[in-house]
Amino acid sequence: MAEYPGGVRADGLPAALSDPGRVAAVRATGLMDTGPEEVFDDLASLAARITGAGRAFVTLVDADRSFWKACIGVDLTGLADRQGPLSESYCPFVVGSGKRFVVEDAAADPRTAHHPATAPMHIGAWAGQPLLDADGHVLGTLCVIGDDPRAWSPADLTTLATLARSVSSEINLRQALTASRAAHRRSADLAHTLQAGLLPDALRTVAGLEAAASYLPASRRERTDIEVGGDFYDLFPTHGDNWAAVMGDVCGKGVKAAQLSSMARHTIRADATSTASPAALLRRLHDAMTAQRADRFLTCAYTAFHFTPRGAAGTLALGGHPTPLIRRADGTVEQVGEPGTVLGVLPEPDLHLTDVPFTLAAGDLLLLYTDGAIEARPRPGTDPKDAGAVFGEDDLARALADTHTLDAATTIAHLAAVLDAWHSGWSSDDTALLALRIAPDGPDR
Repeated sequence: MAEYPGGVRADGLPAALSDPGRVAAVRATGLMDTGPEEVFDDLASLAARITGAGRAFVTLVDADRSFWKACIGVDLTGLADRQGPLSESYCPFVVGSGKRFVVEDAAADPRTAHHPATAPMHIGAWAGQPLLDADGHVLGTLCVIGDDPRAWSPADLTTLATLARSVSSEINLRQALTASRAAHRRSADLAHTLQAGLLPDALRTVAGLEAAASYLPASRRERTDIEVGGDFYDLFPTHGDNWAAVMGDVCGKGVKAAQLSSMARHTIRADATSTASPAALLRRLHDAMTAQRADRFLTCAYTAFHFTPRGAAGTLALGGHPTPLIRRADGTVEQVGEPGTVLGVLPEPDLHLTDVPFTLAAGDLLLLYTDGAIEARPRPGTDPKDAGAVFGEDDLARALADTHTLDAATTIAHLAAVLDAWHSGWSSDDTALLALRIAPDGPDR
């Protein structure tokens, strides 16, 4: 019998299933015994596609049964068919522990070998992540199921955790939208927490390289809906002493924008080891978007680089993205990259994506940014002569030049402060900044 922190019920299932606060939280979602919805189906489908699992489920769990709000890979339409007793579900493992539950060979794992669901549901492998409400109650799970035994990679489990946070945030946002003005503000915070979940918690530490980034969400005062942006960035190793940095911006807001952002980031990481050409990688991302029939486009800047005795050498490609800037060690600022085609819109033959080489010497800094950094406007109600003023590319270049000799983190902080002063805390678009600076004494390689 499995052991759980809260003990077990008379039927051997976790006592946490019957916790009154948890059961009330599940009921408060309003999702039990409701029909399919596109947002939950989309997130479950994304989990199945990225992990390569045949089935994926968004499941709500009360004290007696599990209900599949979304079920991908099985043909179940009637509500009566989308639920079952908890004794025939793996979800109690997640609810009982409050943690992720992973099985790679269900028939051989002693926890599941004799479970009533293993054989009837043809479970070869199972991975589930808890869905949480704002107070930490486990509402159910986002899980993926393989027909055959398989190993779940760290990337699979990270994807599942990210998408589970997306499902949780969607549920929490719905509840918050029906509450008071204060609850609405909390919902906005949850939306931006989802955005943060799609960004790395911290940039990788790379010897001889300073790296810093910031994400500044839009803060329009008149906004009344819950918006999740699609800006994303990443810094990661590809192979050997080769590295990649990426900055992207998905058109639009909401769960679908965040969903596409997550797909783009994972696609880039997956393909980065198999091509040295940034332009070829962006073309693959475009193909993945069109295959998925994404209903929006994204812009992207991708650079692959490696260290040299004098600094770093790399190649950059732009898919409709603002042109990055290089601040040389002597304080001069220059653009790098050739403008390209936005991804996910035009047919393959019309794509224009070009690899542009660049070098960084000791003390040089590369700045990637989204268009929020070059389209900032003053807060409405300011002096009429300034109302249409836009903080443009030249303004950003001058602000970057003013950071001469500053390290990457201080440079990002300075640019963020300059933008904040320009729009007085009223940013009309999300803004992401990523700075990579070769250490002043060289890469030490």
